[in-house]
Amino acid sequence: MRYGNGIDLSYVVLVLPALLFTLWAQIRVKTTFAKYQKVASDRNMTGADAARLVLEQNGVTGVTVTRVAGQLTDHYDPKENVIRLSESVYDTRTAAAVGVAAHEAGHAVQYAVDYAPIRLRSAVIPATKIGTYAAWTLFILGMVMSFKGLQLAGIILFSACVLFQLLTLPVEINASRRAVKSLEVSGLSDEGLKAAKSVLTAAALTYVVALASAVVNLLRLISLFNSGRGRR
Repeated sequence: MRYGNGIDLSYVVLVLPALLFTLWAQIRVKTTFAKYQKVASDRNMTGADAARLVLEQNGVTGVTVTRVAGQLTDHYDPKENVIRLSESVYDTRTAAAVGVAAHEAGHAVQYAVDYAPIRLRSAVIPATKIGTYAAWTLFILGMVMSFKGLQLAGIILFSACVLFQLLTLPVEINASRRAVKSLEVSGLSDEGLKAAKSVLTAAALTYVVALASAVVNLLRLISLFNSGRGRR
């Protein structure tokens, strides 16, 4: 939809607020992590210690905790049953490291208890990978060729990406809740719990942003599709 001098209202209404929200969230995440990277962890705990503690509190065995190169490369690999912690987390004794490591251990617990949402998220990953690379390509080709079928295919494929993000948010929040509960049961101090919660809340913002961005892009595609149809 265009207004007056050619300004695309769908861009203003959908994309601009999302960009502002993304900018705010990025600043919030960076400042929170910077703050707690300077705060010593409770009981002088390393990131690796925190991950193992969460696993122990939940009775999960057979999961290896190891170091991986890079920054922000922390993840749980369900195929190898390994929690890989980045160099800035594995041996680091800060509140930020504890929060990140405990969260990844929360994912290992989810797989151990066969948490349904994370299995469902894994099931849509193949479609998501295809949609990530092909959705916009098909849609733009459809616009160039004036072929609505290709545009619809692009929208459907991108919908899989939105579904993935929609499933990811509750999965990540649940992993953080499991992490906090385990740290609480282990006797972590109030200050230590407060720091972990702050780190995990900031991290959750990244997934909120990803979902919001995906929804905005889907609505943008639909808006472009409908405006093209209206010009016929």
